[in-house]
Amino acid sequence: MSELDQRVSNLAKETVEQQAYLTRFLLDYTAAPLVEGTFLRGVLPTPDSIRVVTGAADAVDGHGLVAYEVPLTDDDEEPVTAPLVLGWTRTLASLALPCTDTTVMGMPLVTVDTADLEPAAPTRTDQALRVLRALAWPYVEIPPSPALCGFLFTGRASMRLYLASEKARGVIAADIRLDGTLTALLAALPSLLDEGERWAADLSDPHCVHRVDLTTW
Repeated sequence: MSELDQRVSNLAKETVEQQAYLTRFLLDYTAAPLVEGTFLRGVLPTPDSIRVVTGAADAVDGHGLVAYEVPLTDDDEEPVTAPLVLGWTRTLASLALPCTDTTVMGMPLVTVDTADLEPAAPTRTDQALRVLRALAWPYVEIPPSPALCGFLFTGRASMRLYLASEKARGVIAADIRLDGTLTALLAALPSLLDEGERWAADLSDPHCVHRVDLTTW
């Protein structure tokens, strides 16, 4: 087994915006299943791809999880759309896991060849969410700052957020608890990320340049 080490630093503005767009679109599938028994458990950013993590509704820490690496551009070098990524992911989640000797953060990592991969057709849930998002959560071209470029459930009451930070010149992984003072934390998050004394290295996670532990904040 091997761990890839590709630090997510100096992301182009267009890459940050696309990662944030894809993450925002896929969030609903943490609650709505992709296929029966399989949910979205994370989105991991890299400079050239998005790693979509799937597993059971309560799967964490690599157990029962798999990461599918999907390119950010198509054969014509055009950005892939979120509905297409969703369709590919649903198809992949319905198939048997292919053999792979590559891992990332303890998960099997499957590099996806999209050339011959048929995306699953939209479900009724997808169509309903499309209507509801358009009315309640309109698309914005420029993401909020800091931009949410990914996330990963790390425990029953904890998760890691991947946030683009200009000051860090890359992605910061912020560990938070879901049973803490979330309102105050979310309000303070932009300034907390900019406090360099909070930055620490995490050599086990190639999707960030720094880690910030906010689980006790």
